[in-house]
Amino acid sequence: MAAAKKAVLGPLVGAVDQGTSSTRFLVFNSKTAELLSHHQVEIKQEFPREGWVEQDPKEILHSVYECVEKTCEKLGQLNIDISNIKAIGVSNQRETTVVWDKLTGEPLYNAVVWLDLRTQSTVESLSKRIPGNNNFVKKISHSLKAGALEGVPISGCLGDQSAALVGQMCFQDGQAKNTYGTGCFLLCNTGRKCVFSEHGLLTTVAYKLGRDKPVFYALEGSVAIAGAVTRWLRDNLGIIKTSEEIEKLAKEVGTSYGCYFVPAFSGLYAPYWDPSARGIICGLTQFTNKCHIAFAALEAVCFQTREILDAMNRDCGIPLRHLQVDGGMTSNKILMQLQADILYIPVVKPSMPETTALGAAMAAGAAEGVGVWSLEPEDLSAVTMERFEPQINAEESEIRYSTWKKAVMKSMGWVTTQSPESGDPSIFCSLPLGFFIVSSMVMLIGARYISGIP
Repeated sequence: MAAAKKAVLGPLVGAVDQGTSSTRFLVFNSKTAELLSHHQVEIKQEFPREGWVEQDPKEILHSVYECVEKTCEKLGQLNIDISNIKAIGVSNQRETTVVWDKLTGEPLYNAVVWLDLRTQSTVESLSKRIPGNNNFVKKISHSLKAGALEGVPISGCLGDQSAALVGQMCFQDGQAKNTYGTGCFLLCNTGRKCVFSEHGLLTTVAYKLGRDKPVFYALEGSVAIAGAVTRWLRDNLGIIKTSEEIEKLAKEVGTSYGCYFVPAFSGLYAPYWDPSARGIICGLTQFTNKCHIAFAALEAVCFQTREILDAMNRDCGIPLRHLQVDGGMTSNKILMQLQADILYIPVVKPSMPETTALGAAMAAGAAEGVGVWSLEPEDLSAVTMERFEPQINAEESEIRYSTWKKAVMKSMGWVTTQSPESGDPSIFCSLPLGFFIVSSMVMLIGARYISGIP
């Protein structure tokens, strides 16, 4: 019997999406943006001390290799020729940091995850040493070194949230997206202009898609705990066995029955930036059960998004008329409807939620020397969207939001003195996202240098 003929689909582009909770490798058709195949591996997190979050660097690296190999196997089963993969894009966790031994190639210690709280003294020291006119520029140009795709160029590299902004095609000033992953990250494209927040947001580099292309900037609102609260309910409390079960529990009651959950496990991020806050569940009665807590956990994600959206609207001066969303949690329809109700604006979700990987693939395919993916507006594929409209009245939405803010106030100032179990007190005075702020500063200075801004 003759071998099955390989399908010819035109140039393909792969994307490594290495996130906090999992690693994925996905392959897209560069002409249609269609997702052809993918593989995903969950990544463990370690909590050696309170406030510390670490991961095994080798586990992260091996998960990438595994995802690439498994995806290529799946493509083979679909009779898709992997030699058509012309480039690979990479999206990563941004502030998670690893130090490698340059001689042995071995990690010197675990990866310190962006949720970790031990960086305050380092941040303060670095901030004093970086003058305003220092420039930091790095060129990225490598290829895959092993496996089925050895030699395929890695031609695009974007931080996860920048990649999602590109994947949502937010190329115009004022366009914004919110990604629901381990945390929640709302980015608004501010064009070629740096907009500095007065309401607790961060100014960051959005993207630079080509050597001779301009740098685009964004305002970012960061929420530490979004999907991570589902994992906490699963791994720490055992309320659910799989992450998908939270939707089923929430659907059984359709309300939190006055229960509010503030998941400030690593302090509060935007817009408060309060490292002394800790997670609380309040409003409990004898009637409260695990279904109400599950519902409150989903509401917490939505309330936190409302807070950073309000800050974004105040900084930009023009309120968003709808919110574009993506990320793993957007498959939860109750969460999406809650988000529309709490924001009181429509929530718009693409039918293909893997926009972080799509953005990395777009950047790689459009890179100089590859040129298989056009980013011209007329060439971008139309995306099918699902729309969620608010289904409650504005007054009810505001009442729930104001009660949430009362709960947030109760979570603040929780850590005031060193406890016997805590060890080093610097853990509790650390500024969340220390690596995040320093790396954003470095990127910003470098981008201003590249674009010729004094």
